[in-house]
Amino acid sequence: MHRAVRAVSIVTAAMLVMMPAWAQEVKLVEAFRDWSAYAASGNPKVCFAVSKPTSSSPKNVKRGPILFYISQWPEDKVVNEISVKMGYPFSEGAKTTITIGSAKFELFTKGEGAFVEKPEEETKLVEAMKAGNTMKIEGMSERGTKTSDVYSLLGISDALARVAKDCSG
Repeated sequence: MHRAVRAVSIVTAAMLVMMPAWAQEVKLVEAFRDWSAYAASGNPKVCFAVSKPTSSSPKNVKRGPILFYISQWPEDKVVNEISVKMGYPFSEGAKTTITIGSAKFELFTKGEGAFVEKPEEETKLVEAMKAGNTMKIEGMSERGTKTSDVYSLLGISDALARVAKDCSG
């Protein structure tokens, strides 16, 4: 549960990056093709790579922002923490699936977010992302609408390397 709360904090900070009061707190460090590296200088310090889908379906469904985050929290010694903002609320106990090539990963959900249960699974997911070209995330809203979001993985390795550099120590 602590992982979900921490991830919600990063999602909130990233969503506010456009607002003047937060501009000096969360900043774009560098963009790498379809992924970007950000750093927040507040307490606790956090750095993250983020991307949005290249395609989403169904197209006629109203959704909030859809974003995939990989975060580092140096104070907690957390690296490569996965969180996905799906743009809609999930039913309690719902799961979502990430597919990269033949690899599949199941995530638990809370609110509008999807999260990896175990850190070792996050490591496997990040390695699959670095080796892949695209990933697909499938979920179902609390209203029963099935969604599918496809993300490009171009630039993920460079974005994560920059996040690691900016958030080390």
